[in-house]
Amino acid sequence: MIIRKRYLDAIRPFYEQSLIKVFIGIRRSGKSVLLTQIIDELKASGIDDKHIIYINFENYDFDEYTEPKKLHQYMKERISDADKYFIFLDEIQNVTDWEKVINSLRATQNTSIFITGSNSDLLSGDLATHIAGRYISFKITPFTFSEVCELLSISDQDNHEAIFTDYMKWGGMPQRFMQKDDFSKKIYLNDVYDSIVIKDIIKRFKIKDIDLLNRIVTYILTTPSQTFSPERLKKYFESESRKVSLETLYNYLDYIIRANLIAKAERYDIRGKRILTGKYKYYLTDLGFANLLSEGKREQIGALLENIVYNELVARGYKVNIGNINNGEIDFIAVRFHEKQYIQVTYLLADEAIINREFGAFSKIDDNYPKYVLSMDKVDLSQNGIIHKNIIEWLLKQ
Repeated sequence: MIIRKRYLDAIRPFYEQSLIKVFIGIRRSGKSVLLTQIIDELKASGIDDKHIIYINFENYDFDEYTEPKKLHQYMKERISDADKYFIFLDEIQNVTDWEKVINSLRATQNTSIFITGSNSDLLSGDLATHIAGRYISFKITPFTFSEVCELLSISDQDNHEAIFTDYMKWGGMPQRFMQKDDFSKKIYLNDVYDSIVIKDIIKRFKIKDIDLLNRIVTYILTTPSQTFSPERLKKYFESESRKVSLETLYNYLDYIIRANLIAKAERYDIRGKRILTGKYKYYLTDLGFANLLSEGKREQIGALLENIVYNELVARGYKVNIGNINNGEIDFIAVRFHEKQYIQVTYLLADEAIINREFGAFSKIDDNYPKYVLSMDKVDLSQNGIIHKNIIEWLLKQ
């Protein structure tokens, strides 16, 4: 297993602080392993085992502590002196009213608290106001391509291309790299997929129409990086002789997003400097799930590449929107603090028409922020101040 340096570097300054450290990400994306890596660093710095408390709420041994009063009492019993205690609570969403427990421990004890959750709305809702302004959150993603190459000790350029093809097909869920063949990878990813759908969607939101949910998930997972609205999805289901209300579609899409199976990118009006409502793009958190459901379908390489770039930008800490300008579209506007960049993604710049389309997309943007065209071409086609990069090289850039 690799050390997830990007996250550790970001989290390390907060180890000793009373701010609650919240890690959110899809199931099996490596949140638990990240906690163990933080614990290892704390022990290496001299913190003794007595002052480190770890509970995984997916472990049945701790099932009784999903009741908040019992969890609170257990913690008070473990904290036996005035020194700082480092508390790690994994999959905290399984604890009823967990926010009250966490806030009490933060306010009354000398603690540094780390929590993980699989739901993207972990910090929303009325109860979350108990810790409002008292936490810092980190989005944990499956392995990026550079992490995959580090895991597999790949440095040769030819091998990079072979591994990238595999990454585009099977994604970056950490444990799938322990599987030795395609059959085993598929079995593993099916298990993860079923766990997400059953635990984080069906059970959590008390879904009644499971067939409809499966149809919606399948539709989205097999059409990554596509622009559509619930209205368009409604028409699709009508063509399949399946009537469904817009309200139900909106709700089910929201549930799928909240389970971190997909992410919704909003549209941003570059001239008007405002978010546009209505049509969105949905990106898969991990492309391995698309492969599960799209057997026999023609590969949409451009869409897969766009999805990979979106996930990479999120992993690098950018807020990512789709750009709208004069009825045209920029694939991504990526913003991180005061940094901004515009990005176009395409499979190959195969002819003059494609080159003009991709580079020309920036022609109506008159600011000086960096502009990139990313493709699988190996020849540098940069022009007019617009930077062209090979996607694999861009992904490997730290």
